[in-house]
Amino acid sequence: MLTIEGIVEDIKFRNESNTYTVAVLDTPDGKATIVGYIPIINIGETLRAEGEWVYHPSYGEQLEISRVSIVVPSTVNGIEKYLSSGLIPYIGPKTAKKIVEKFGLDTLDIIQFNPERLKEIEGIGEKKLKKIVEAFREQGEIREIMIFLQQYGITPNYAMKIYKEYGKETIKVISENPYKLSEDIIGIGFKNADKIAQNMGISKESPYRIEGGIRYTLNTYASNGHVYVPKEELIISAGKLLDLDEALIEDGLREMALKGTIHTLNYNEEVRIYYTPFHVAENNVSKKIVELAQVEIDNLDIDVDKAIERIEKEDNIKFALKQKEAIREAIKNGIIVITGGPGTGKTTIIKAIIKIFQEEGLRGSLAAPTGRAAKRMTETTGLEAKTIHRLLEYSFIEEGMDFGVDEDNPLDTDLLIVDEASMIDILLMNNLLKAIVPGTRLILVGDVDQLPSVGPGNVLRDIIDSNAIRVVKLDEIFRQGEDSLIVLNAHKINKGEYPVLNKGKDFFFIRAKEAKEILNLIIELCKERLPNYYGLDPINDIQVLTPMKKGEVGINSLNKHLQEVLNPKAKHKGEKKIGEEIYRVGDKVMQIKNNYSIEWEIIRQGLVVDKGEGIFNGDFGRIVDIDEEERIMKVLFDDEKEVEYNFNQLDELKLSYATTVHKSQGSEFPVVVMPIFWGPPMLLTRNLLYTAITRAKELVVLVGDERYLKRMIDNNRITKRYSSLDIKIKSILSIL
Repeated sequence: MLTIEGIVEDIKFRNESNTYTVAVLDTPDGKATIVGYIPIINIGETLRAEGEWVYHPSYGEQLEISRVSIVVPSTVNGIEKYLSSGLIPYIGPKTAKKIVEKFGLDTLDIIQFNPERLKEIEGIGEKKLKKIVEAFREQGEIREIMIFLQQYGITPNYAMKIYKEYGKETIKVISENPYKLSEDIIGIGFKNADKIAQNMGISKESPYRIEGGIRYTLNTYASNGHVYVPKEELIISAGKLLDLDEALIEDGLREMALKGTIHTLNYNEEVRIYYTPFHVAENNVSKKIVELAQVEIDNLDIDVDKAIERIEKEDNIKFALKQKEAIREAIKNGIIVITGGPGTGKTTIIKAIIKIFQEEGLRGSLAAPTGRAAKRMTETTGLEAKTIHRLLEYSFIEEGMDFGVDEDNPLDTDLLIVDEASMIDILLMNNLLKAIVPGTRLILVGDVDQLPSVGPGNVLRDIIDSNAIRVVKLDEIFRQGEDSLIVLNAHKINKGEYPVLNKGKDFFFIRAKEAKEILNLIIELCKERLPNYYGLDPINDIQVLTPMKKGEVGINSLNKHLQEVLNPKAKHKGEKKIGEEIYRVGDKVMQIKNNYSIEWEIIRQGLVVDKGEGIFNGDFGRIVDIDEEERIMKVLFDDEKEVEYNFNQLDELKLSYATTVHKSQGSEFPVVVMPIFWGPPMLLTRNLLYTAITRAKELVVLVGDERYLKRMIDNNRITKRYSSLDIKIKSILSIL
């Protein structure tokens, strides 16, 4: 067995799925090619490799390795190469050279034991120092973890995700219960965790395995919007997943119930199984809804009819009967729902209610679930609206989410109006209601016919169906002129009627039969036809929405082709490839998972005017900078929040020239372009089409086959969500 040591000069080949690598080492005896399975390797690192020389007919002499380990570099040149290899954010070749020139052979000791001295290097301030120290610490911890994980077939890409979740506790956590991986790590499903567990020798009937399978099944249902799962359905699903007798699943459920992990609820001879946090949230929301509806509120001495007449005169508008009713009910009740489709005057009512309250010297607050929805609310009302997370002073702590505004520190307001309420899931609604003192008026505004929340629950519909609170449904259309078809067609589709096509100025259908033809037409529309005819910005003003992720007219294909024509490769544009995705300065991107701890800043004229934490699933942004030297990418969200991503965080982003209709909820775009083509019946639904059309402010262009348009309109299948909120509200009311 031969041992050689040298600096990694080049990585000729690497298969990330199995870590097979061909690399060149610069050794004291010259260049040497090594081949084999290496869990972690970076240019600039010093490796010690053990193995046997073999001769390859095409590539010559190579060391086929049996064992490899990382050696801390001991020369100035080695340290510089190590630091400039890209392992550590904010240290690229230029910064590495400056550091090594300053500290020489003491560099690594200084970074580890006296990192404050790095601020002696020009360009390294407190913020960069913190990131550098964290990354350097991680590198030390991760090597042992990478080697541990590789023996169970975990790729370096997933190993990094696992390390980010568990840190230095990784080996301990996985050794105790590998099934936690399927619960905590996106992309590692139960089957992958099960393979790892089998490799570790864990029994098929292990309680850890059974609980892991049940948790995974519950999580799968929750990701589809369900708050609970019927017991019989859960046992069958988990039994198939685990390939175990149903009696063992029953035993697992009993153990989880005893530990408090799950909660069971009996209703109409059906046993419902909840994750305990969902059960607690649903209970809290039902109690608080009833409390807000039943509590005696301050009687405002207002002549509502006179106030309405005055606003009509001042704003030169005429309220419909339902709009007047909504204003009256908002003043009379502790909680109401105002629901209606596009153009029915919801914003006009919000402005009138706030005006009346302000004239009485009362305080009002506005909120919405997403940054875009809050921004739009601000623009239409002229008053500041916040996301629900910001309103509740959300922050991230080691244990998870924390809200500074809650039952112990409630909202200081007389009135709270929440727009886009159909997007609120059961957990967020629970935290919102905790912060509202009985006597504060709460107005939930939303379109109950849109797609429900991405998260678990069917909150707005359940509240309406409970018949516990006053609901005003607006049905008269006001917005836009008579020649506008967006609003008219949205309402027609919602009623199951076929839309009016190509007879107005803002709603068009372009016929095409084949997927390739639809794709090419969409590219042409976004690149030339719509920008040239309407004077639109193709990236900011046009949003392609599609029901699907896969296929020629799914988001993956559309984003690739639209990026090529709308933001092509250029010398002056930085770019970074991660997997199959290329990110380029100027690209439109979307956050695809909640990141509660990431920091953002609002910078104006070079000064930080606001900062906070949290970018959420569905937030849109634009890439403004890619810095290879510092290994960071900057993204601007909502045209103001600047966020820095390390390159190893880029799996949280996705190109969003095209996005799914589900992800577009709460957003509004000047122009919506949508392919109409074959897809699974569960996706080609009436309310999905309705939701897509109602995202457009000025223009809708549908491209495809009218057969599938008709199929969507005829398909009024609203996927059943397992939720008991309406039942729990009714149950509380029945005993009052």
